[in-house]
Amino acid sequence: MDKLLLLGDEAIAQGAIDAGLSGVFAYPGTPSTEITEYIQDSKEARAKGIRSNWACNEKTAMEAAIGMSYAGKRAMFCCKHVGVNVAADPFMNSAITGANGGLVFIAADDPSMHSSQDEQDSRQYADFAMIPCFEPSNQQEAYDMIHYAFDFSEKYHTPVMLRVTTRLAHSRSAVVRKDVQREQNELTLPADKRQYILLPVNAKKHYKNHIIKQNDFMAESVNSQFNHLYEGTDHKLGIVACGLAYNYLMENFQGKQCPYSILKVSQYPMPDKLLKKLYNESDELLVLEEGQPIYERLIKGLLDISKPIHGRLDGTIQRDGELSPNSVGRAVGVEVPEGFEVPAIVAGRPPKLCDGCPHRDSYLALNEAMKEFGGSRVFSDIGCYTLGALPPFEAIYTTVDMGASITMAKGAAEASLKPTVAVIGDSTFTHSGMTGLLDCCVDQVPITIIILDNDITAMTGAQKSSATGRIEGICKGIGVEEAHIRVINPLPKNFEENVKVMKEEIAYKGVSVIIPRRDCIVWGQKKRRMLAAKKAAENK
Repeated sequence: MDKLLLLGDEAIAQGAIDAGLSGVFAYPGTPSTEITEYIQDSKEARAKGIRSNWACNEKTAMEAAIGMSYAGKRAMFCCKHVGVNVAADPFMNSAITGANGGLVFIAADDPSMHSSQDEQDSRQYADFAMIPCFEPSNQQEAYDMIHYAFDFSEKYHTPVMLRVTTRLAHSRSAVVRKDVQREQNELTLPADKRQYILLPVNAKKHYKNHIIKQNDFMAESVNSQFNHLYEGTDHKLGIVACGLAYNYLMENFQGKQCPYSILKVSQYPMPDKLLKKLYNESDELLVLEEGQPIYERLIKGLLDISKPIHGRLDGTIQRDGELSPNSVGRAVGVEVPEGFEVPAIVAGRPPKLCDGCPHRDSYLALNEAMKEFGGSRVFSDIGCYTLGALPPFEAIYTTVDMGASITMAKGAAEASLKPTVAVIGDSTFTHSGMTGLLDCCVDQVPITIIILDNDITAMTGAQKSSATGRIEGICKGIGVEEAHIRVINPLPKNFEENVKVMKEEIAYKGVSVIIPRRDCIVWGQKKRRMLAAKKAAENK
């Protein structure tokens, strides 16, 4: 048996390779990115022909995964929590079509918002769609669960979700691989030719069958190897510990037995029989879950709530942010070290654009071009360039979700805000900006769109961008007049010329696109090293 030191993300990836995966479909987003990157870098995965290219957004990625499942192969979709929103349409409907080959959706949540705009809890989606959800408590469980999840998916012909959070995704632990690795499935089309046709006449039947399966899902959860009721000696308190919260709890009882009964839950739906047994044998309950108080609420619905139930809702655990061993320890009455106040000897260092970043010169030119119009007219998007909202640039005024820069600017222009400018990155443009640009062209809104092209998906670690080499063609095909598609080189020496171009296009009373094009400074250095290595290999 191989023993590997793996991130939680890497444990999921290796588990999927060993479980007979045929394809992973994803769009990069922290903390999920390393799953796909691990498979892309794996010689073993390449030898097995496992498909692992990046999609242009989460919706297209999930639909491709559903298509691979349709063909009978095992497929995996990966994204961060806000990416589930983008893929919500196929996600919800896949619960009704069901699966053919094993189909696992990985959702990586980010409590405390280390690199995200909200603390959304993806278990809500699993409960909403009524599909099973798995939540590992450690890296070994993450590896083992992938095997189990694929088997479960094929047993019940249903997609399943596996949910992790940042701390598990990005921390390392020893993981033991299985001795026997599973071969990939043969190509096999659905036995029911109408399984994936969601006309109402078919969807109604599928939905009834999906509801019937809920009893099976609950029975599996009650008997799951990942759910267990540990009997304690002190029945004043019963603890429900979900996923990673179980590890935080046990860190407070190293070398000794926890006196309270603990229901460890890593497979949902919540195992009702185990929960009721814990409830009946305890004076009070404490619910520990990383993220939102989803199951704290659901537990109150399952039980008669004549006894107190504590958690995030009543303030026993803080409502926002991550759990920690200390916050959990305080909740169960354990004395925890509070640490000491760190003296303010080092000034805070907020994030900033890299020295030499092309976005710096783009924002300097944009600020100069917009001087006469005042602020609050530049709409932006999700990416490295979001840092343009901070000093010293303070060039942008909105960042809401992927693609919203163009559509928000369109709405503001239609409210007679003049001029309006949208700033969007190259990969974000192909992710979800193209349809907004089409709306602008159809309605002929006076708007200037700046597509910052640094040749890569930089913020998440330099993944290939679907936009590379295609932006002008896309804009022209969508309907932007060729004369108003302007490419500039964002360098200090070009400052005056770039300001002139921006002013001209901002003054134009139609749809215009400016493309500041220069390699990401980090990616450019890496690309040059790769080209030099390639040349050296060719000259040998």
